[in-house]
Amino acid sequence: MEKLTIIKVGGKIVEEKKSLLRLLEDFSKIEGKKILVHGGGRSATHYATLLGIESKMVNGRRITDEETLKVVTMVYAGLVNKNIVASLQAKGINALGLTGADMNIMLSEKRKVEEVDYGFVGDVKKVDASILAKLISEGVVPVLAPLTHDGMGSMLNTNADTIASETAKALSKYFDVNLIYCFEKKGVLNDENDDESVIAVINKPKFVELVENGVVQGGMIPKLENAFKSIESGVKKVVITNAFSIADETAGTTIE
Repeated sequence: MEKLTIIKVGGKIVEEKKSLLRLLEDFSKIEGKKILVHGGGRSATHYATLLGIESKMVNGRRITDEETLKVVTMVYAGLVNKNIVASLQAKGINALGLTGADMNIMLSEKRKVEEVDYGFVGDVKKVDASILAKLISEGVVPVLAPLTHDGMGSMLNTNADTIASETAKALSKYFDVNLIYCFEKKGVLNDENDDESVIAVINKPKFVELVENGVVQGGMIPKLENAFKSIESGVKKVVITNAFSIADETAGTTIE
């Protein structure tokens, strides 16, 4: 099978023009078939504030009420996504910006209310990998925004890490998929105050040990859990690395 590289980028990298353009330059140099999945939470918060809409977060996750859903749809699917697509077109990459609603590529269900009502937040139920595979085979580079839909007319705010992992799992039937999560750090660190203390490889037993020792905590726990699920579902390789090392196959933390 052909190799497919899926890059997920978020955080400050997407929000700041200089760092985003540098990432897209590196992304454009990745050989072969590829997909870019992006976030944009800080931009959504910024524009919500300008519109007088309060952003509410619980454990780092956004509460998406009806007004917030309008903002994230505008910002993720519009401003952030189309700026990325335009920048990639300028580099000769035939990019296509998509949400889960476009061509019904990703269907979700609204998250059930348990301890917290997250509002219009989607948990992915189904990915139509055949359409994505067809687009990719035609030379198109999908750029996926962190939005899905419920099949009943409503958009749903959906975690970008989840979009990336669900896409990777679904496409592993068609390609040898490498999934790369990139952010500001060089990988998973043994010491959060030492940027050079990158843990080269993490397997399941090592993960349990790192969580018990408090080395891995907060948002890194679900990121790694997603990574292990991806490997178990047929994704060939998962890497967590610095946004500016995506072309270096020896950089970052490999999950196995």
